[in-house]
Amino acid sequence: MEELELIVASVKEEMNAALKHLDHAFQKIRAGRASTAMVQDVMVEYYGSMTPINQVANVSVPDAMTISIQPWDRGAINAIEKAIINSNLGFAPSNNGDVIILNVPPLTEERRKDLAKQAKSEAEQSKIVIRNARQEGMKDLKKLDGVSEDLVKGSEKDIQDLTDQYIKKIDDAFKVKEAEILKV
Repeated sequence: MEELELIVASVKEEMNAALKHLDHAFQKIRAGRASTAMVQDVMVEYYGSMTPINQVANVSVPDAMTISIQPWDRGAINAIEKAIINSNLGFAPSNNGDVIILNVPPLTEERRKDLAKQAKSEAEQSKIVIRNARQEGMKDLKKLDGVSEDLVKGSEKDIQDLTDQYIKKIDDAFKVKEAEILKV
């Protein structure tokens, strides 16, 4: 009985991880508004080691179309600009000696559609992870010896119910993100 609960809990944990990954991926897909999440994965070469941008500068959003990056060390401005350019985010950084400014251009209709496709792709990848977790859980249940068939069937139903719940959560998150992206 304990083994069954452990298998179901492990499947649920994997599905939760897939949902968290999807949320993180959706944060990176911009929807016309500037966000600090757009640059959170930029790595800056700072004193010979690769460092996340938020550890070498204060990143803020003063308005809907601007990202402001204020380095704690003025000497890091060029390294931060270089990292932003190399990250292929599509931003042209400008600085005034103290602060780096990224102007977020408005999205074209074509770019919005591309971003919606990218969001759909991320959602599909998460669904694949959910289904793989279900499949692994079902395999683990079949490998168990000395457990009544009724208990195994009940756990299989639990895993299927979890799968259905998480697929619905992914679909709902995608609908929200798609509406956000396509809204002009």
